[in-house]
Amino acid sequence: MKLWSVGIIGLAGLAAVVAGAYSSPEVLLAVAAVTAAGIGIGWPYFLGIPAKKTLAALIGLPGVGAAVAATYLPAPGFLDWTPSFIAVGVMAIFVMQLLRGTGQAQRLESTLGSCAGVLLSCLGAGWIADSRFNGVREMLLVAAISAAVALLAGLIRWPDRIVAPLGIISAGLAGPLAGLVFSDIAVLPAALAGVVVGAVLVSFRRLVILSGEGLTILAAVGMGLGPVSAVGSLAYFIDKLLIF
Repeated sequence: MKLWSVGIIGLAGLAAVVAGAYSSPEVLLAVAAVTAAGIGIGWPYFLGIPAKKTLAALIGLPGVGAAVAATYLPAPGFLDWTPSFIAVGVMAIFVMQLLRGTGQAQRLESTLGSCAGVLLSCLGAGWIADSRFNGVREMLLVAAISAAVALLAGLIRWPDRIVAPLGIISAGLAGPLAGLVFSDIAVLPAALAGVVVGAVLVSFRRLVILSGEGLTILAAVGMGLGPVSAVGSLAYFIDKLLIF
């Protein structure tokens, strides 16, 4: 698949998150669960590692569990169980690699890359926490718009030395603009959220470029949804630290 398809998948994931947040908690939970499953299925294909089906379950299921916990845990501990799900997923990855035995191909790459996939899968619970935080969704919308602008900038087929600053600056400007139009969030927190989100997404763009044009559909899905999931927890903690 073409590299721009990863950005399109990311934009679709962001749109689904915003739609779910403004629909109902159950819809947002379904979106988060599908996102975690998509990362679980696609991440091993992006890494090109063996035991893809087993790793898909070990990466995706902790993310689904973290999303369920974030939906039903009482305030303010929306993400209290998320570290536990990350730890269980990482331990399961190590146990699986031990069961594979010594001398297996790409064992180190599989272990480290799969642990990163578990982290990305579980961080998507932050979208749910941010939606429930104080009963308002302004920072969620600001983060989603900033992420969309960064993803759109990443679609430009220019060198990284141009696209990376462009994506970060554009997201940093989109955050305050979205805050002024759609909420009462101050300019500084909105700008900080935009810059952080933009920096995360342009760094993932570099990973996509290094992978080349040979991405499969499943690999594109995993790589497109991974950074979208990570942005959820970033938005929540920025909201909690700077807005509350």
